[in-house]
Amino acid sequence: MIKRSMKTMDGNHAAAHASYAFTDVAAIYPITPSSVMAEATDEWATAGRKNIFGQTVQITEMQSEAGAAGAVHGSLAAGALTTTFTASQGLLLMIPNLYKIAGEGLPGVFNVSARCVATHALNIFGDHSDVYACRQTGCAMLCESSVQEVMDLTPVAHLAALEGHVPFINFFDGFRTSHEIQKIETWDYKDLADMLDMNLVEDFRKNALNPEHPKEMGSAQNPDLFFQTREACNESYEKLPAIVTKYMDKINEKIGTDYKLFNYYGDPDAESVIIAMGSVCETIDETIDYLRKEGEKVGVIKVRLYRPFVKEALISVIPKSVKRISVLDRTKEPGSIGEPLYLDVVAALKGSEFESVPVYTGRYGLGSKDTTPGQIISVFKNTEKPRFTIGITDDVTNLSLEVKENPVTTPEGTTNCKFWGLGADGTVGANKNSIKIIGDNTDMYAQAYFDYDSKKSGGVTISHLRFGHQPIRSTYLISQANFVACHCTAYIYKYNMVQDLVPGGTFLFNTQWTEDELDEKLPGQVKRYIAENNINFYIIDGVKIGKEIGLGKRINTVLQSAFFSLTKLIPEEQVLKLMKDAAKASYARKGDDVVKMNWDAIDAGATAYHKVNVPESWKNCKDDDLSVEVKGDRADAVEFVKDIQQKVNAQQGNTIPVSVVKKYADGSTPSGTAAFEKRGVATDVPVWDVNKCIQCNQCSLVCPHAVIRPVAMTADEAAKAPEGMKCKDMTGMDGYKFAITVSAFDCTGCGSCVNVCPVDALSMASFEENEGEQKYFDYAVSLPEKENVVEKFKVNTVKGSQFKKPLLEFSGACGGCGETPYAKLITQLFGDRMYVANATGCSSIWGNSSPSTPYTVNDQGKGVAWSNSLFEDAAEFGYGMLLAQRAIRDRLKRELDDMNATGSLADAIKTWNDTFASGILNGPATDKLVAELEKDGSDAAKAILEEKDFLAKKSQWVFGGDGWAYDIGYGGLDHVIASGKDINIMVYDTEVYSNTGGQSSKSTPCGATAQFAAGGKETKKKDLAGMAMSYGYVYVAQIAMGANMAQAVKAIAEAEAYPGPSVIIAYAPCINHGIKKGMSKAMTEEKLAVEAGYWFNFRFNPQLAKEGKDAFSLDSKAPTGSYQDFLKGENRYAALAKFNPNKAAKLFAESEQESKDHYKYLTKMVDLYKAD
Repeated sequence: MIKRSMKTMDGNHAAAHASYAFTDVAAIYPITPSSVMAEATDEWATAGRKNIFGQTVQITEMQSEAGAAGAVHGSLAAGALTTTFTASQGLLLMIPNLYKIAGEGLPGVFNVSARCVATHALNIFGDHSDVYACRQTGCAMLCESSVQEVMDLTPVAHLAALEGHVPFINFFDGFRTSHEIQKIETWDYKDLADMLDMNLVEDFRKNALNPEHPKEMGSAQNPDLFFQTREACNESYEKLPAIVTKYMDKINEKIGTDYKLFNYYGDPDAESVIIAMGSVCETIDETIDYLRKEGEKVGVIKVRLYRPFVKEALISVIPKSVKRISVLDRTKEPGSIGEPLYLDVVAALKGSEFESVPVYTGRYGLGSKDTTPGQIISVFKNTEKPRFTIGITDDVTNLSLEVKENPVTTPEGTTNCKFWGLGADGTVGANKNSIKIIGDNTDMYAQAYFDYDSKKSGGVTISHLRFGHQPIRSTYLISQANFVACHCTAYIYKYNMVQDLVPGGTFLFNTQWTEDELDEKLPGQVKRYIAENNINFYIIDGVKIGKEIGLGKRINTVLQSAFFSLTKLIPEEQVLKLMKDAAKASYARKGDDVVKMNWDAIDAGATAYHKVNVPESWKNCKDDDLSVEVKGDRADAVEFVKDIQQKVNAQQGNTIPVSVVKKYADGSTPSGTAAFEKRGVATDVPVWDVNKCIQCNQCSLVCPHAVIRPVAMTADEAAKAPEGMKCKDMTGMDGYKFAITVSAFDCTGCGSCVNVCPVDALSMASFEENEGEQKYFDYAVSLPEKENVVEKFKVNTVKGSQFKKPLLEFSGACGGCGETPYAKLITQLFGDRMYVANATGCSSIWGNSSPSTPYTVNDQGKGVAWSNSLFEDAAEFGYGMLLAQRAIRDRLKRELDDMNATGSLADAIKTWNDTFASGILNGPATDKLVAELEKDGSDAAKAILEEKDFLAKKSQWVFGGDGWAYDIGYGGLDHVIASGKDINIMVYDTEVYSNTGGQSSKSTPCGATAQFAAGGKETKKKDLAGMAMSYGYVYVAQIAMGANMAQAVKAIAEAEAYPGPSVIIAYAPCINHGIKKGMSKAMTEEKLAVEAGYWFNFRFNPQLAKEGKDAFSLDSKAPTGSYQDFLKGENRYAALAKFNPNKAAKLFAESEQESKDHYKYLTKMVDLYKAD
C-alpha cells in the first residue's frame, strides 16, 4: 500500500488535480460552482505542471458551455484525451453533445459539481437536478461523497472511460463538496500513471479522425438502419461495470480502501436502510455511528456508479435483515411517481428477494438545503409516510418528516468554530488560509465550509471551521460552536450568534465600542447568555487597526491573527510565520505594499484583543426587543417583508413553511422590498456640508445604492422637516429649499459620492455618530416629486435627472459598484414604463436576490417590470417581451380604430395613434385616451379598458454584462439588433465575468490577467460597438459616467428615444480589476481610462443621418494621460508586470498600440458619418 501526502484542499481542487493527470485538452466555460476546477487547471498549465504524458494541459475558454462541449467532442474525435468542468444549466447546454460523444464511444470526462437547475428562481447551490437530467444520454455516471472520495475516484472515471469506450460524468455535490475544504490524501502522478494502460491510449489515438487514415463520422441514418445500430452499443455498457470495478480494485489495492459500485456502511443486521449518493452519505455515516451506540439497527448504501445502474451489485450489499428501505433523492421531478434513484431501486428490487420490502421515497437538500443528523434519524424511523421530504416544513401537502431530536454526532474532541463576516471584508479568504494552515501544519484533520447570502458584497458570510484528531464527516452547518467571531458590529443586533456557543466557549467581537460601552449597547439576551454560560468574551477594534495600517475595511488578517492567538492551536512564532506566508501567497499579485500591510495586520491582531470582565449583573439582563416594525403603504410588500424577508435576513429562512411561500410559487415577489432591510453595515457614511454644496447632484448620480439624494422642498415642507435638518435656498428655484440626504442604514460606506464632489461638500464620518441623519432621508423620500423642478433643470441632464426618484435602490451590489449607477439612472429616466430582461450575472444578482427586490415603484405604483430567464438568452427573452407588447397593442389599436369614434374620443384616439411609437409622448396620450374611454362607457370601450395597462408604449430594455453580450449571448444579441425593432440593450462592461469570479471574456483587453487567462490575455478586446454599428441602423454608444456624466445621460436618453435597436456599452469598474486606489475611486478610474485612451466615449445615431446631421460623435478627446500608468494602477495588469515583466511589457505595448489604432478608426468614423 502506498503512502500519500496529506494536503488541505476543496473538492474542486481534488477533482482538478486528479483529472489534470489524464488530460491533453480541457475546453472550459465559467459556471458556479465548477469554475474553480477550470481555474486551477489554467493556473497549473500556466505554471508548467506536467500531466502523466509529460506535457502541460492545453486549456481553452469557449463562448458558452455548448461551445465547450462541441470543442470537447472535436478534441476527442481528433485523438486527444479531453476534459471539461461544468454544472447546472451549463451541463444541460452540453446534453446534445453528450449524446453524440456517448454515441461515438469517446472517452471524455465531464467533471460536474452538481448544482440546482433554475426553475421558478435561480439557485446556484447544490443538488442533483442537473446530473439526473443527463441520465439518458449514454454517459456513465460516477458519484463521490466527500473531498477525499473525489481525489480517490476521479481517476476511475478517466481510466474506465478509456477502456470502456464510454464518456463519464464524474460528479459530486456543488458547494457542499466542491467548496468544502478538507485535509486529504493526494495522488502522486506516478501512481496514477501506473494504473494507465498506454496501449489503450495508443489504440484511442490510432482510431481517431486523421487524414492519414481517413474515415467519416456523424452520418445521417434513416429508419432502415438507425435502431439496430443504436442497439449495437449494448455490449459496451454491459462490460463497463466490470471495468469500473477493475479500476476501483486497483485503487483499493494501492491505498487500502474498499470502493465498490455500491458501498454498504452500518449494522450488518440492519432493519432500516437508506440508499443515497453524494455528500449526504457522510452525514448518514456519522448518524449511523451515533444510532448504533443507541442500539439501533441501521445502515446506508452509497451509490457510486449510477449509470450503468447494476441491480445485482445493489442487491448484493443489502442486508438480509432489512425491513424498510428509504431512498433519498436530491432533486424533484414534478408529476413523477418518484424521483430517479427511487425508480431505479424499485425496478432493481423487482423479482429479487427484497421485492416485498417497502421502499420509501424522500426528497432532501434541494438548492443546498442543509441536511442534519436529526433529519436522517427521522428518515430511519419513518414508517408512516411512503413519500416524504426532510429539511422543510410542508404544511400544504404534509410530506415533511418532523425532526424530534437533533443530537451532536460530530466526533468527540472536534473543535467547532463560526465566523460571521461582512461580504467582501476578506473573512472567507482568511478562513480558507486558516484551515489550510491548521491542516498542513498540525496532525489534526480539518474541514471548512462557507455559507453565504446572495448579496454581491456587504451581505453576511458565515465560515464554519472544524478541526480535531478524527476524520470529520459532518457535511452540515455548525449549530453548537466552541468559538464564535463576529466581524461586523451591526450583526450583534441581527443574528443569534452568541447563542451558538457551548458553555465555556469563546466569543471574539470586532467593535469600536469600549468595554465600558458594552453594558449599554449589547442586547440584554446577549449579555445574559454570555454571563450564564461562562463565555470567554473578547473585543477587538479591527476597523481602527485596518484604517491605521491602510487596509480600510479589509480586516480579515487582523481577526485571523487574533483567532490563532486566542486558540493557541499552533505556537505563536510558528503561526505568525505561517499566516504571513499565506498572506504573501494570497496578496503578492496585488503588490508588495499590500503584502506588507497584511503582515502588519497579522502582528497587530495577535495582541490587539482585550478580554472583557463580564459583570455578574449580566445574568439578570432582560431581553431587548430587537424586532423592527414594518410599515408601508403597499400591503403586498409589507406582507412579504414580515413573512419572508425578516426571517431570511435573520438566518431563520429554514423555518418558513410551504404555506407561506405558496403564493410565490411562480417565483414572483413584490417590488421594492430592499427598502425595508436597513442593514446598517457601513462603518463610515457621507456627511453633507450645507455651506460648501453647489447643488450639482453629482453625488446622487454616482451613488451605487441610491442612498444619497437631493431633495427640493417648498417653504412649508422645509418648515415641517425634522428638527436639525440642514437645507439652503435652492439655486434657480425661488421659494424652494435644497438638501442632500443620506440613508445611513442603507449605505455601504464606499465613498464614491465623496470622491466626485467637486467642492469637498461631503466627507466620510462615523456611522454611529451620524445614524440620526436617517430621519432626514426618510422625511425627504416621503415628499412628493416636484415635476416643476424636474422640468426646470430638464430630466435629461445630470442635475435634473436626480430629482426623479430612482426606481432601483438599496441593492446588494458591491460598494463602489460600476454597474448600478447606470441602471439607477435608466430607472430615473424611464422606470415607470420599463420592461427589463436581465441576463444572469452580477446585474441579475444585485437586481433580484431573494429576499430583497431593489427595483421599486413610484408614488403611482408604477415601476420596472423585471425578469431573468437564463444567462445565454437575455436578448431573445427581451425580444419576446417586445413582441408580446406589440401584438397586444396592435390588436388594441385595431379595436380602437373599429370603434368609429367621434368628438373628443376620436381626437384622443388620433393622438394616441400619432404617438404610438413614442414612449415619451404616448404615455400622456394614453392617459387622455383612458379618460375618454371611461366617459364613453360603451361595451367596446369597456373591453379596451380591461386591458388599459397595455395601451401605453413601454420602454423595452435588456440588461447584461460583457460575459453575456460578448460571449454566450452574442448570437442572440446580434439577431435581436438585426431585427430593427425598438429594443434597448445595456451592456455593463466590466471586461470579465464578474459574477463567477473574474474569468476572461472577449471583452477582456490584451495584457489583462483574469481567471482562465492567468498568464495575461494575448488577444485584443472584441469590438462589440463596431460590430453593432456595421448594421447601419442600430444606435450605438460607449459611455463612462465618471469621465463624462452629461454624455452618459445624453446617450441613454438618445438610445431610448431612437425608434429602433440600441446598444449602450458602459464601462464599469469592478472589484475584480484590483483598482489600487480602491472602489471608492471607481468614477475616477473611469475618468482616467478615457484620458489615457483605454476607453473611448462616442455615440452613433442613424436617425441624425436621416435628418442630414452628423451621425457619429466622438465624445472623448484625444488621449492625454499615460496608458501604461493607467494599466499599472490596476492589479489585473500590475500582477503580470510583477511576475512576468517581459511578457507584460510586450502585451502592454500591443494593448497601447491597439488603443491608438482604435482611436484613429474612431476619428475616421467621424469623417465617414459627417453630414453632406
